[in-house]
Amino acid sequence: MKHSTYINDELLKVLIIDDETDICYLLSTLLKQKNLETAYVNTLSDATQALEKDVPEIIFLDNHLPDGLGMNYINYIKKHHPHVKIVMITAHDTAADRNKAMSEGADYFIGKPFTRDIIYKTVEELTN
Repeated sequence: MKHSTYINDELLKVLIIDDETDICYLLSTLLKQKNLETAYVNTLSDATQALEKDVPEIIFLDNHLPDGLGMNYINYIKKHHPHVKIVMITAHDTAADRNKAMSEGADYFIGKPFTRDIIYKTVEELTN
């Protein structure tokens, strides 16, 4: 069953917040293959500016960023944009981090390295 990546005839928007540019390119390429509109930033302060201009449906959020922890940014996103789905992505995939991210309001938690299938499955579940 094919699912739609459109909302009201507009492409679904995804914001990637990760300080590793190669991860941003990789995720962006994978998501564009599923007809998603992507943008990326490398810091939490840039993320705040991006969210003031355009609110995505999904955010892929790294935890360890130059200006803070993504984990601590989840609350900001949920407070200002409660409908946004948050996918935490981190190389530090521990049970404690996973539990904290979920309790803060993350919708999914993906450890790095991730596979294309994991990304596609996550997006499919968030958009159905």
